[in-house]
Amino acid sequence: MKLASLNDGSRDGQLVVVSRDLVSAHYATGIADHLQQVLDDWNFMSPQLQDLSDTLNQGKTRHAFAFDPRLCHAPLPRAHLLVAGDAFARFDAIARPADPTVHLRLAFSDQLSGACQPMRCANARQGLDFEAALAVVTGDVAQAVTPEQALGGVRLLMLASHVQLRALQTASGEPLSSVPQTAFSPVAVTPDELVWGSDSAWVGGRLGLTLQCTVNGRKLGLCDAGQDMRQHFGQLIAALCQTRRLHAGAIISSGEVRNHDSSRGSSSLAARRALELQQHGAAKTPWLGHGDSVRIEVKGRDGQSVFGAIEQQVLAADAGQ
Repeated sequence: MKLASLNDGSRDGQLVVVSRDLVSAHYATGIADHLQQVLDDWNFMSPQLQDLSDTLNQGKTRHAFAFDPRLCHAPLPRAHLLVAGDAFARFDAIARPADPTVHLRLAFSDQLSGACQPMRCANARQGLDFEAALAVVTGDVAQAVTPEQALGGVRLLMLASHVQLRALQTASGEPLSSVPQTAFSPVAVTPDELVWGSDSAWVGGRLGLTLQCTVNGRKLGLCDAGQDMRQHFGQLIAALCQTRRLHAGAIISSGEVRNHDSSRGSSSLAARRALELQQHGAAKTPWLGHGDSVRIEVKGRDGQSVFGAIEQQVLAADAGQ
């Protein structure tokens, strides 16, 4: 099933079930008001939502309405924990040896933006960028689980865009002020939505579909989201659970999607600029500026959008406020 949270003026939004083709939706009223309720009581509520999803996809619901991603919060507008991994190998101007270490960092859990909310930039010299990633939402996960057990805790998958202020970052890492915002796809999907006939794109904690990124309508990357993932989501979750348990509603991001094959492009401007530096001795792609737009999307085997698209425009910090 596919779930979204409409912006009704509340902090958590109004939960709706969305059709597989992202054309129509139906309120989950009578089952749950918002997504965190469902995650807290998954075994009881998710079968009811699945029944509603089946009815909606069959065109038999009486009160379905047109789905508009512009009216959506992030699927989970407030999360107990948001962790960004670094599951894909880095390819800088200087080649690095393979690193088997699982890298995780805390990210914002109070700035979870909807797919069409703008990026706001106060200073054009801050090096505004984004990193396109996959993310999962978990149920309760016990401490010291194995990677295989951890995969059983995955409830939903989403797209994520981590906004980055590159000028504020240093060689030693990313200070909190340099990652001011994370946006998510309008829709979160259960793993069974990633099956087409006998072919599943969700295998072993990796998503075998293409992540498409464009900037101002021009292709930036068509990266395979599973091919070069060093640690799958089960491994990321298990690494996090070495010292803690996770409560339902934790969000784990893969970090920027990258491929060894440079012809597939990039999922961030920093990666594009690093490749230009390596190939031409200078980076020519500019950072994002006011008026620029970014689109991130994944399409299924049937050619339809799986999660809906993240579509953000860069605005001045005080524009429209």
